[in-house]
Amino acid sequence: MRRELQTARELAEQLMRLAQSVQDPYLLSLAHAALGMTSHWLGELPSARPHLEQAIALYDPQQHPRFTIGTADHRVDCLSHTAWTLWRLGYLDQALKRSQEALTLAAELAHPYSLALTLGFTAVVHLLRGEGLLAQERAEAVMTLSAEQGFPTWLAEGTMVRGGALAEQGQVKEGLAQMQQGLAALRAMGTEPERLGFLSPLLAAAYAKVEQVEEGLTVLAEALAFVDKTGMRVGEAELYRLRGELTLAREGKSQNSKGKNQKSENPNPKSQSPDPHTEAEACFRKAIDIAQKQQAKSLELRVATSLARLWQQQGKRAEAHQLLSEIYHWFTEGFDTKDLQEATALLQELSCNKECR
Repeated sequence: MRRELQTARELAEQLMRLAQSVQDPYLLSLAHAALGMTSHWLGELPSARPHLEQAIALYDPQQHPRFTIGTADHRVDCLSHTAWTLWRLGYLDQALKRSQEALTLAAELAHPYSLALTLGFTAVVHLLRGEGLLAQERAEAVMTLSAEQGFPTWLAEGTMVRGGALAEQGQVKEGLAQMQQGLAALRAMGTEPERLGFLSPLLAAAYAKVEQVEEGLTVLAEALAFVDKTGMRVGEAELYRLRGELTLAREGKSQNSKGKNQKSENPNPKSQSPDPHTEAEACFRKAIDIAQKQQAKSLELRVATSLARLWQQQGKRAEAHQLLSEIYHWFTEGFDTKDLQEATALLQELSCNKECR
């Protein structure tokens, strides 16, 4: 919870050794959960998934005492983390299924904090899938519940996710205001850095949509510094992808300004900053490298789409098609989601010869 992930991993490994020494299913379930959640936040997704699945399978609610992590039900917490892990690994429909299982279980337990947790996690799953309205509904539900029960952190996070959902639906200014409101609440509680580790992409993307490029780049710089400090690398690829997109947006904004005022051109060409297209491509390539190492297929698809668009603009259609096609054809589910639909449309554009235009 404090994002002291290396210490958490060491303790989780010690817990696993102790549980294995007595071969107790209950203790093994707790150990697998500790390792699974820690691995998830470290970006070690291939190992996170089996640990989380084992934690769920080994826990018997009829025989084992009810255990909570962060006051949420053990199974609800594991199911919710599994959903996020599955989405990142590229199993978009399975992620939604696990989220729905967690919601059903939390409702059956009639345990408010467990319900708040899984509503928040499910809202993010919908947002990652590009389902803005569903994300908004879940975020509003967690906000209402949190206000009633006195869960200030989930109220703030729900506010931020609702803002991201509004931005996803085109209500960008209202969404950005919501995110800033949620961020102010987190700052007041002193939990801003921990939360921004995974909420910053929402904020940066919203800034990009309203052409507040420098604000977006500042958010990303803070988030990447937090990643380096804590090792919380689960969303690192998306941070570099957005840095590339904002770098291109800054160049576009600069060109528009120069078009309006020709006198603003740099009188000393030798002092020019690095080419923004080269800089953006470097960000995209770094993001792809990170995503591939983590086997984060959904994030790899996003950044491959971004780089393919850049190459398309540069006339490198064949290279763009090959890059995007390789990751796209890995997927076996989730073809009705926004990211895969955008990739499909771009592949069709890249496949079309000049006569198609």
